[in-house]
Amino acid sequence: MAAQERPGGDTAVPDGDTLGTSDSVKAYLGDAYDGVAHYAEMLRDQGELRGLIGPREVPRIWERHILNSAAVVPYLPASGSVADIGSGAGLPGVVLAVMRPQLEVILVEPMERRTTWLSEVVAELELKNVQVKRGRAEEYHGAFEVDAVTSRAVAALSKLVRLSMPLVRVGGEMVILKGRSVAEEVDPARKILRKYAAGDPDIIEGSTVEGVESTTIVRVRRGK
Repeated sequence: MAAQERPGGDTAVPDGDTLGTSDSVKAYLGDAYDGVAHYAEMLRDQGELRGLIGPREVPRIWERHILNSAAVVPYLPASGSVADIGSGAGLPGVVLAVMRPQLEVILVEPMERRTTWLSEVVAELELKNVQVKRGRAEEYHGAFEVDAVTSRAVAALSKLVRLSMPLVRVGGEMVILKGRSVAEEVDPARKILRKYAAGDPDIIEGSTVEGVESTTIVRVRRGK
């Protein structure tokens, strides 16, 4: 990852590992820093080999994956329960679990090799607040309900509502990481949103540390 620059030419984002060890990242993560950094190192060491991230993403783990995932945490409950559907490498669910130790986090992932990885991460980081469940989100409809469901780069908004809302308790929320063009997905999702008495989603710009690109967060409450 080449260092990004501010318009005046001052470097805003350090390269690769330097970002992960920067004072700004340490301050942002606080007590969660050691656990998150350990997870980032596991991803760096094994992520490409195990097919969790692409080779070009290895030098960008902190910016593209860790901090991108951390951006959603302020919009999720501090306690209670959250499910991360299609958790993959554990993004954002593992980052969330480390940052919110009082929160019960359920990682839902259909691929066996990924659930094996997730279980290894949970054991290595000693995350007592995490459950790993193998399967597709829809297989757990009716099996449990949580205060919020999150996901990252899983599907279009209309499909995500169908997958997520049956897992959300009434009054709970779907809080997801999406691309910047998500506003275009709202109209096609309105019919399924109405089924759960959910209004128009809030589209939020989520930021972490100065110089790191913000991410787009979509939040919508289940009404029935």
